[in-house]
Amino acid sequence: MQISIEDLKKFMEEARGASYVELRYHARTLNEIRVSKGELDRIRSVVNNGIGIRVLVGGCWGFSSTGEMSKESIMDSINDAISSAVLLSKNKKRKVEKLADANLAVGTFKPRVNGNLTDYGIEDKVRMVIDSEKSVRKFSGKIKAAFCTYRETIDHKMIVTSDGASAELFDSKPEFSVTAVAKESGNSATATEGKGVTGGWKDLFNSKSADNIAKEAAKKAVKLLKAKQPKGERTQIILDPGMVGLISHEAIGHTVEADFVLSGSIVKDKMGQKVASDLVTLVDSGPSQFIDGAAGTVYVDDEGVLTGRTAIIEHGIMRSYLHNRETAAIFSAEPTGNARAYEYDNEPLIRMRNTFIEPGTYSYNEIIKETKHGYLMKGARNGQADANGEFMFGSQEAYLIENGEIKQLMRGASISGRALDVLITIDAVGKDFQYDIGTGYCGKYQPMKVDGGGPHIRCTAIIGGIQ
Repeated sequence: MQISIEDLKKFMEEARGASYVELRYHARTLNEIRVSKGELDRIRSVVNNGIGIRVLVGGCWGFSSTGEMSKESIMDSINDAISSAVLLSKNKKRKVEKLADANLAVGTFKPRVNGNLTDYGIEDKVRMVIDSEKSVRKFSGKIKAAFCTYRETIDHKMIVTSDGASAELFDSKPEFSVTAVAKESGNSATATEGKGVTGGWKDLFNSKSADNIAKEAAKKAVKLLKAKQPKGERTQIILDPGMVGLISHEAIGHTVEADFVLSGSIVKDKMGQKVASDLVTLVDSGPSQFIDGAAGTVYVDDEGVLTGRTAIIEHGIMRSYLHNRETAAIFSAEPTGNARAYEYDNEPLIRMRNTFIEPGTYSYNEIIKETKHGYLMKGARNGQADANGEFMFGSQEAYLIENGEIKQLMRGASISGRALDVLITIDAVGKDFQYDIGTGYCGKYQPMKVDGGGPHIRCTAIIGGIQ
């Protein structure tokens, strides 16, 4: 059975006993190719589609889903969701009092795509991954292993709600990453390069070809073999856009998700207070700001709310949390369009989209020349952060800076601190801008495609060496 927006509206109208009804059809195609150590070890194509149903009855949510596109199955799922909410309402003490009014989406929404992914055959994509992995291994005899992955998700959604949302959404998110492992005289070094976007094939490779990305990873891994680890100290740190994006997402973004705020995150009582340098405006945005194609781009969230730019911190002042319609009502705020669900059988959760620090007025050269002693951190690696904003993140490269000049390369460097303390120390914000964590996924209960970035910034934090 083919499903249309009008079909969803008819099903919704037949729901009885719910104060709010939300139907979300989601069809997803996921294609993935991976080459490891010279062998093609994964080709998979997964097509998944179905309808998620969420209702509000007696102040409690009920959720159900079905992958069977028949009227009987869809109506059964609607009734299951209502029955679940009724049972909860009899026992649950904390009830949803209301949903905040929202700017609900009506119409069709799709990203700009240069080079439709479906116009490129699987054979061409497999060949590209095989050739890229081979290019890494051929770069130098010091390269002992290489891993290359291409992944794409193509989405079609339709969302209707009983209070007026009626939106059809299309999305296209390709990504490509390469990891090179170099070894020499008992030393080893690993480097990763990649890119993820919202857009098409030509958007993914508009600045660098797959081969260039592969060779950059190999070159960096070989170069890191001779690098030493930095000594631990509290000093000035210059962060590249990827490091800025990682801190914005992990150390700040999660603390301002309203469900975490309600659980007692570090920013619970910070609204309207100074939490960062006056130079800092930190934003989470559905549309891609400054540069087209950020990987976390979302025009309509999974409650049917139009997304926009949400200034979390504006010129150093805490201005907003990230909300769904329920938490927005609790905080007497406007919904920010941050309710997102990974697939049709997942309930929407408060999730980030594209999280970044806005550009300032400094040139990159000015930031470097004004730094008497410190480190330039490049290439975000994984790390960790907690509800108090305490974080530790690794960088692939760290360059010592002395008297305004970039000196020797260091490796295995980490930056740590308390996010709000570090934001206060920011004394230079570059006028450049880049998204640089588009190959990553946020792991808050459900995987979710996000992005982050910013300009180069200078702050004070603790640098240390990690293996």
